Amino acid sequence: MLRRLPSTLVNRIAAGEVVERPASAVKELVENAIDAGAHRIAVTLKEGGRTFISVVDDGVGMNAEELQLAVERHCTSKLPDDELTDIRTLGFRGEALPSIASVSRFTITSRPAGADTAWSLEIDGGAKGEPKPAAHPAGTRVEVRDLFFATPARLKFLKEPRTESGHVADAMRRLAMAHPAISFRLESEERALIDLAAAPPSLLEQGEAARLARLGAIMGREFADNALAIDANREGFRLSGFAGLPTLNRPSGQHQYLFVNGRPVRDKLLAGAVRGAYQDFLARDRHPMVALFLDAPPEMVDVNVHPAKTEVRFRDAGIVRGLIVGALRTALAAAGHRASTTVSEAALGAFRPHTGYTNALPMGGGGWNGSSIPRGLAEAAAQFMAPLDGLSARVEMPTGEIANGNYPLGVARAQLHETYIVAQTDQGVVIVDQHAAHERLLHEKLKNQLEAEGVKRQALLLPEVVELGEDGARRLAARAAELAEMGLVLEPFGLGAVVVRETPAVLGEVDLQGLVRDLADELAEMGDHLALKEKVEQVCGTLACHTSVRAGRRLSVEEMNALLRQMEATPHSGQCNHGRPTYVELKLADIERLFGRR
Repeated sequence: MLRRLPSTLVNRIAAGEVVERPASAVKELVENAIDAGAHRIAVTLKEGGRTFISVVDDGVGMNAEELQLAVERHCTSKLPDDELTDIRTLGFRGEALPSIASVSRFTITSRPAGADTAWSLEIDGGAKGEPKPAAHPAGTRVEVRDLFFATPARLKFLKEPRTESGHVADAMRRLAMAHPAISFRLESEERALIDLAAAPPSLLEQGEAARLARLGAIMGREFADNALAIDANREGFRLSGFAGLPTLNRPSGQHQYLFVNGRPVRDKLLAGAVRGAYQDFLARDRHPMVALFLDAPPEMVDVNVHPAKTEVRFRDAGIVRGLIVGALRTALAAAGHRASTTVSEAALGAFRPHTGYTNALPMGGGGWNGSSIPRGLAEAAAQFMAPLDGLSARVEMPTGEIANGNYPLGVARAQLHETYIVAQTDQGVVIVDQHAAHERLLHEKLKNQLEAEGVKRQALLLPEVVELGEDGARRLAARAAELAEMGLVLEPFGLGAVVVRETPAVLGEVDLQGLVRDLADELAEMGDHLALKEKVEQVCGTLACHTSVRAGRRLSVEEMNALLRQMEATPHSGQCNHGRPTYVELKLADIERLFGRR
């Protein structure tokens, strides 16, 4: 027998879709506050939001009649033309307030600016009372007590209060990133988890400066110091925000924040585009830090896909993906040989003692624990510092060639352990990993040749046979034509082996055994359906990794300086193909601090 469900049960069903945990309720309420034009939003939790949630804002507020409508399903002020394809606010479904109220003891108090009095409305598990006069400043206060008391089964799935508070904090940080003009505060058990001041008008006038300051407050100073500005347009879409240098990376993708029309989303398309843009610069288990904001024409994006509004669907996903990949790669190319400041900070940290002493020598030249180093001990130590027998090359060049500013990476002074080039700049010292740097340079040459007229090849005087096993040999033979376009000519050689006849000329001497085996392994991961041109960065990276300038090779002065000049002229040369830095720069001021000179 068919029957109409009671409204309280309908709201509880809706709550199951909209309100998964306390963080879901806070997200909906904070979004409403943002849509109401709030400048200050304060959230208070008890027991992770299970027993108490309070959201207070200074937005436009509501009168008694509007309060009654606000807690009814599908009542909203955000669709003036009843057009679901023209969504310009964060909340719009008209389900959040009644859904939350149906599974809690709910109180909403509000007062419009200029009104004589505020009004308060209570709802207990879906049972709605009548508005009553109340005392409250302009704005709105929502209190949610005993969340899920009306649906005890949902309570069983909640985690510890600290975990639930963490989810609330994450949701608020995402919203705060997109709204630097609003102050956000989150308190849990009388402890501030978030306290973000609104950007001052002078900073807001600078546009992206306010956004970067807010991102730095949330993602860390390291991100703010090593972020590349993004600004690109394509067919009505605009992408802005900031992307971290490849050498500033993390072991997971949780530091990738994506927004569509100011709405934080978790979208596989957008995440995949970010991964594709960085695949040439990071190892597979490392992830970049980004905060990207996509402004899309409302009619080109559907934000009504998911009840919690965390997913979107684009009318033309290809445009969006191309815009993201293109904008990120353009910014990374413009960064040139720049590497993140965290690289030099880590290097300086390695020089500092970690055995209970202070991190650096005190001001004024004193030694550890405030005592000075005896002159005799300093002179004795000097005899161990002076010999240069361990250097494979020593270079002396006029300092004028450094100071003219033409050489950002300086001029070569020495090669250490036949692996690291030491160069002097006008501001300090640069240490280069010769193999990592040369690997990146060859990688870029291979890509450029492939895009232009094809990779030039050189024939081997003696073709080399590589034993692989039957599966590996079969995969390489099947891709022989594509590999030939990339400069590697090979063919089957008996059962389970291939013979290599030509290699990319730019590579010089190559570790063919390691190269061919690595390519066979990568082909196994790619699968037979994917064209190598779609993975050109990955294949070029593998080719470049097996090059002649490796750790342990002695370089001449000319070779070292040539490598430095090529790095300065080559995009992305600040990191190798796996996201590791190719050089470390130590500023003279930092070195002086290590020795107590500052």
